[in-house]
Amino acid sequence: MTILDVRNLSSSYEEQPLLKDITFSLKKGEILCLLGPSGAGKTTLLRLLAGLEKEDSGIVTFGNLNIQPIPSHKRNFGMMFQEYALFPHKNVFENVSFGLEMKKWPLKIRQEKVAEMLEIVGLKGFAHRAIDELSGGERQRVALARSLAPEPQLLLLDEPLGSLDRTLRDRLAAEIRSILKALNVTALFVTHDQSEAFSVADKVAILYQGRLEQFDSPENIYRSPANATVSRFLGFKNIIYGKRVKGDLFYSAIAQLHPATGNSDTENDTLLIRPEGARINQVEQLKDNEIALTGTIVKRQFQGATYKLQIKVGGQMLFFDLPIDPIPPGIGNAVHLAIRTSAFVRLAS
Repeated sequence: MTILDVRNLSSSYEEQPLLKDITFSLKKGEILCLLGPSGAGKTTLLRLLAGLEKEDSGIVTFGNLNIQPIPSHKRNFGMMFQEYALFPHKNVFENVSFGLEMKKWPLKIRQEKVAEMLEIVGLKGFAHRAIDELSGGERQRVALARSLAPEPQLLLLDEPLGSLDRTLRDRLAAEIRSILKALNVTALFVTHDQSEAFSVADKVAILYQGRLEQFDSPENIYRSPANATVSRFLGFKNIIYGKRVKGDLFYSAIAQLHPATGNSDTENDTLLIRPEGARINQVEQLKDNEIALTGTIVKRQFQGATYKLQIKVGGQMLFFDLPIDPIPPGIGNAVHLAIRTSAFVRLAS
């Protein structure tokens, strides 16, 4: 059942557009990650949903109720920030209990709820610790417990892992997802980190310059990016421009190709080639689901499990991650590649 419905939401600041006609919906218990570069409008959208900023136009409903006239403090939404915003003069119990005090929960019930939350986030026995005695990861868990304790209808997280190191961030991202799913909490999670978004989210909304470029599952976004903008943001470099001349036949300056999947239905096409979809074709024999490309190696970098190759093909640079066996030729040598048809994705204009 749809719980959050956003329709044609737009916002601006001093006549500069920040969000442009944003539309999406979210089901109860789903986790949505707002993903995009700095300045894409992610935090602006989060603040609009929280009621901290005012939209120019559009409709936001939660549980079939228009929440736009409802002030922020009455929406029963939880928020968690990158800086944690913990009270340094209060201990862990007092921080987690703060929202419950504001709602005038009785002390006994507050004590039970705080104990429950601390156990859920892995901080059982930490209730009387001072905040300055905690590590960054422990503070992050306290902030999560505090935001969940009042049982919010929607949890809004603004880059909550941004200040942590990579290893801790990856571990806590998995833990946050597990906790939110166990509690069946509907959540919006802002990040600019692709791997973080994909590991946490049920759905991902990719924002770029205030526009919603794609809204889908992490798997579908990775397998079938909507357009060149999304592809580049995800780190894909092999973007080829050409024309669809007949059926699924794609013609470009470097080759005639038969892309397997895609989003475009126009004659002028853009094609993505996934970097992991190639192998060295030593005997120049192709399988039924492969296409041949020949180029010259410009750069070759060994990365342990793979070789990163930059190859010049018909005047265009392409980038591939190849298995370490067979060993690719050296820089300046020709290389024959076999590329799986599933590695080709037609993009919308």
